[in-house]
Amino acid sequence: MAILIDKKTKVLVQGITGKEGTRATEQMLSYGTAVLAGVTPGKGGQELLGVKVFNSIKEALLKNPEINATSICVPGAFAKNAILEAIENKIPLIHVLTEHIPIADTAYCFAKARKIGVRIVGPSSIGIISPGVSKLGSIGGPDPSFSFSKGKIGLISKSGGMTSEIALILKKAGLGVSTAVGIGGDVIIGSTFADLFPLFEEDHATSGIIIFGEIGGSYENDFAKLIRDKNPAFPVAAFISGLFAQKLPEDLALGHAGAIIEKGNSSRAEKIRELRKAGVLIANTPDQLAGFF
Repeated sequence: MAILIDKKTKVLVQGITGKEGTRATEQMLSYGTAVLAGVTPGKGGQELLGVKVFNSIKEALLKNPEINATSICVPGAFAKNAILEAIENKIPLIHVLTEHIPIADTAYCFAKARKIGVRIVGPSSIGIISPGVSKLGSIGGPDPSFSFSKGKIGLISKSGGMTSEIALILKKAGLGVSTAVGIGGDVIIGSTFADLFPLFEEDHATSGIIIFGEIGGSYENDFAKLIRDKNPAFPVAAFISGLFAQKLPEDLALGHAGAIIEKGNSSRAEKIRELRKAGVLIANTPDQLAGFF
């Protein structure tokens, strides 16, 4: 089994004719993901990598009503309209690869998605992969098998690069991944650690969870509270990046938009303290994570 995506996932790519959209489409097709259609306004009727391009999601759904996921790869300036179009057409799973989306646009889209009842992963999400089954987005690059092997560890990460790095660490240790989700590192994200944990908890193919977090925001603390309340039967481990940032001033943005050191509970030390109190196993370096399973 897997969460979010499987062999029944039928994908639409918004912004398919752009550089990022084309690259993601090529990688998904190569991995065996069923990419049924693409959307680029004004380019309907074209074909890319054997995938038909439409002017709108509505047109794509008329020809491919089985579509149940979309990967949004449009430039930041057009992302709000692309996300809203997917929401209005009730695509159940909306993956947003696009970076640098204004916070106000993101918040507006998320409010709409909650009202309609669809899930957003991202923005700034490298993607989702269930090894050997399907992938959505650019996660794992052109050859995901280099890092990702099938296994029983669920992986949720704010960092796209570290998603593959941790998967490779697990692979070298003789372990593997049930599903890996790059949730993105923006200030506001559509699916958090706490949002995704119940899906992994219900997945019989998952027997442990790893999260990769960082300084800034409260998503790791929200996760700690959830774990404390649920007391899961399987191991939960975490690595929180940002050790060097402990000597830097507060209110300083570092890398991801969400990595802003604030007063309160957003520092690395505070997050680790809350996670440990909840029973989460803390790795001092990523290569220690495999030893917890």
